[in-house]
Amino acid sequence: MHEDLITIGELSARTRLSPKALRLYGDRGLLAPARVDPDTGVRRYGLTQVERARRIALLRAVGMPLARIAAVLDADGGASPGLLDAYWHEQESSHRARRQAVGHARAVLAGRTSTMYRIAERDVPEQKVLCVRRQVTAAELAGFLGEAGELLLAHLGSTGARLSGPLFSVFHGHVSEDSDGPVEVCAPTPDAVEPTALISVRIHPAHREAYAELTGEQRDFAAVAAVHDAVGGWVAERGYERCGGNREVYYPNFGTAGPREHTSDVTVPFRPLG
Repeated sequence: MHEDLITIGELSARTRLSPKALRLYGDRGLLAPARVDPDTGVRRYGLTQVERARRIALLRAVGMPLARIAAVLDADGGASPGLLDAYWHEQESSHRARRQAVGHARAVLAGRTSTMYRIAERDVPEQKVLCVRRQVTAAELAGFLGEAGELLLAHLGSTGARLSGPLFSVFHGHVSEDSDGPVEVCAPTPDAVEPTALISVRIHPAHREAYAELTGEQRDFAAVAAVHDAVGGWVAERGYERCGGNREVYYPNFGTAGPREHTSDVTVPFRPLG
């Protein structure tokens, strides 16, 4: 063996990371072996990789996903600490949003009306929309929203049609880790557009809706789920009849806004009394 290379077992002993974890990091491109024997598949590592493995373990300990770790470790110059700070700021923002969600749940369990969220109502005009629909669980939701949004915008662009309002999603059933209620992502347009195999076209009727505004820090699934419950509870407490599934409306700054900026709304369509 070359004196500057060590086996995966030796690397494991020096870093306290299991061989299974080291193989995973290698397969994800985070800690690629310096050399792999073409005949036996035995992996060998350079001594400098001990320090990289140590840093991976530190970042995993604070909960950072592997994709984010790669960006932090491979950043130019002294950018790595700033990327870590940005990640942790996101986690603290998410924690604040979850704290609100816990406050809402506490009020519900105590039989009180929650005051954690400001809820108002407004009229929504009739809209023609392009839609993509799929059964998704909570784990699949974010990926589907991004994929469907890109598909809808690409179809609008290819046909020369205009977007006449923010993208929104309609939840036709409950979405959680256990429930895959159908979700529909919609893009409103005033123009004539033909459907495709994946995209349908329909008219959403005018309606009144209750809504709560969300900020950039309220992207955590548990935090958003609490807002859905709060808006639905507000509608029920007033004796209104729902006339559609819960919605989420996404404004253009949804993916780029700061933690305190308004980025989206959770809404519930209803029929007023009388």
